[in-house]
Amino acid sequence: MSSGFLWLAASTGLISLLTPCVFPMVPVTLAYFSSPEHRSASGLRGVTLFGLGIVSTFTVLGLALAAVFGAAGLNRFAADPWVNIALATVFSLFAANLFGWFEFSLPWRVLTAADRAAREAPEGSSLGALIMGATFTLTSVTCTAPFVGTLLVLAAQGSWLTPVFGMLVYSTAFALPFVLLALSPRLIARLPRSAEWIHTLRVLIGLLEVGAAIRFVSNADVVLHWGVFTREAVLILWMMLALIAAGYLGFRSIRNRRQLQLRSVLPAFIPLWIAFWLWTGLAAPLPQIEAFLPPRVQPAAIRSGSLAPAEWTLNDYDAALSLARKSGKLVFVDFTGYTCTNCRWMEANIFNRPDVGAQLGQFVLARLYTDGEGPIYERQQEFQEKTFGTVALPLYAVVDGNGRIRGTFTGITRDPAEFIAFLRRASSGA
Repeated sequence: MSSGFLWLAASTGLISLLTPCVFPMVPVTLAYFSSPEHRSASGLRGVTLFGLGIVSTFTVLGLALAAVFGAAGLNRFAADPWVNIALATVFSLFAANLFGWFEFSLPWRVLTAADRAAREAPEGSSLGALIMGATFTLTSVTCTAPFVGTLLVLAAQGSWLTPVFGMLVYSTAFALPFVLLALSPRLIARLPRSAEWIHTLRVLIGLLEVGAAIRFVSNADVVLHWGVFTREAVLILWMMLALIAAGYLGFRSIRNRRQLQLRSVLPAFIPLWIAFWLWTGLAAPLPQIEAFLPPRVQPAAIRSGSLAPAEWTLNDYDAALSLARKSGKLVFVDFTGYTCTNCRWMEANIFNRPDVGAQLGQFVLARLYTDGEGPIYERQQEFQEKTFGTVALPLYAVVDGNGRIRGTFTGITRDPAEFIAFLRRASSGA
């Protein structure tokens, strides 16, 4: 579990507070806990338990995912094309809801039952505050689900603890402001009112959800080998969304001020700049987001013969060992996944470096996918777990021509020197 993932979980938890489903409810909720009858020690306990209700609801979701799929199944859950298509559909529906095309909410019976349980709890009861927190979580699902869904999919890299900790960090960041603001009632009056800007935010979040839907469809494309939602196609679609956002912001600013002024259209320049930046990615890598894009070029399978330094054997471990025995080289094995964002990040930011490439050129290179559709991917995941004791992705291993392990490296690193040192140690047998 990387620190970057935990930072992402905390950041998305805080961003979720600004969503249209959550922000308007912040002053109302805090006003309830800041009322005279709730300013006692029992009131402090109530708002704390309210926060715990939010945290526990999200964390139980992560725990349920881990329990149902297990460590090995999480990879397949994240890469399953039909799961990705289902997620894309859900994100599209939530986006349509935010655009105002139709209203979507959880079944009213569920919300009514939860609300009744909270209200009927005895005064001062811990259970009532906990249920209120859980109910608040359920009512905000339209806006929080995209953040939560993305985190859970990113968490599916082989460790069953990752989705649990991810949801714990996300929900803590989401709930903590409620507790802190309730302890300082005067700060509530300083919160901005949810006026016109909240409607603009609804549309912008809806566009982000469409972009996420495109990302999930591209995951399915990579696994099923459609060749439609390529890296270039995804970039162009995201560019179009950025241009739509720019046009929308410019139009609303001009309409509200009824005259064209530089400051009125200034917000539109941010998505315009994003669109231009995405356009540059058609010709060159974008290290910041490359992990979320389909691979630039699908590697070709190489079954026999000699390998050039930049070529990889694909899903054929035995062929790589055979080439290693013939050439006298060691084998660098890249256990990877079609939808593994950390894997794409390493490929875009570490493998592409000339100094790292020079070191990799001394090995026979083998790339084994463990999350695709078919028996070969199941065998490769089973081989990884049996041989290396983990199904976490990415996993890098150096073995000799007979398959004896010389060294392993799990996860990502932002320090190329650390990765080069691993390759050198494995080469020397140190």
